[in-house]
Amino acid sequence: MDRLDELAIFVAIIDTGSLAGAARQLRRSRPAVTRALAALEERAGVRLIARTTRQLMATEAGRELAAAARNILAEYEASLSGVTGAPMRGLIRITAPTAFGRRHVTPVVAEFLDLHPEIQIELVLADRNLDLIEEGLHLAVRIGALPSSRLVARKVGEVRRVLVAAPAYLERRGTPHRPADLAGHDTIVSIAAGQSMLWRFAGDARSATVQVTPRLIVNEIEAVLIAARSGRGLARALSYQAAPDIAAGTLVRVMRGWEPPASPVQLVVPSGQHLQPKVRAFLDFAAARLQQLPVIRPGS
Repeated sequence: MDRLDELAIFVAIIDTGSLAGAARQLRRSRPAVTRALAALEERAGVRLIARTTRQLMATEAGRELAAAARNILAEYEASLSGVTGAPMRGLIRITAPTAFGRRHVTPVVAEFLDLHPEIQIELVLADRNLDLIEEGLHLAVRIGALPSSRLVARKVGEVRRVLVAAPAYLERRGTPHRPADLAGHDTIVSIAAGQSMLWRFAGDARSATVQVTPRLIVNEIEAVLIAARSGRGLARALSYQAAPDIAAGTLVRVMRGWEPPASPVQLVVPSGQHLQPKVRAFLDFAAARLQQLPVIRPGS
């Protein structure tokens, strides 16, 4: 078997987490995939895949080889495309926060697929930051500062954490203007969005922290917005999440002068890797589309 083919099979095993998944992705037989992995491990002299009862996981040596293999395959693909002008093909694995991905990334993915009929995209929506390398992901949409230096980011916008309530609730209970005014107000908290019972505010070189005792705790931001629209209390959400309701007048943004600093919205890829042409093409395409979104423009 061609050595480059072995590397492609190995990367597919890492990306899909199984021999069967790699076989389906590459349209090979499972025995052929198994033989390629065995040959590669024999040639490397180390175990590259740790087998468990549920899935296959790359060993440390396997992760190092996978990173190098991605670079080699990307350079090969770029060279081939440059010579032949062949259309882009293959799988791109992308992750994004659930609500943002559902509303704003999915339409970008659909448009990109229309432009590139031989591209396949797997979009993983999750509200926790998946490890791009260990999960075999090519690109992520991230909201907030990046804790890892293993990632390279391109900023496409920003969002703020806003405080909102229904007009009927504010008419009934009054509109808060500063953190101290929250005492005695009903609140709604989303534990899935990483909110705690301590709400932090900042404004005009001042800061404040308020301990809230929520009337309602839920694990999904859409439920928070539904409850807020029905007048159940004050809720915090990211500005893009509440934007449709604010525009429609079903929720009102309050205490704007006390909102924390904006958080960046970024497209990130693993550092130290040559981007495959298909991944770079999607990165450039998605950046251009997302930068046009009014809900993540600075000052929105």
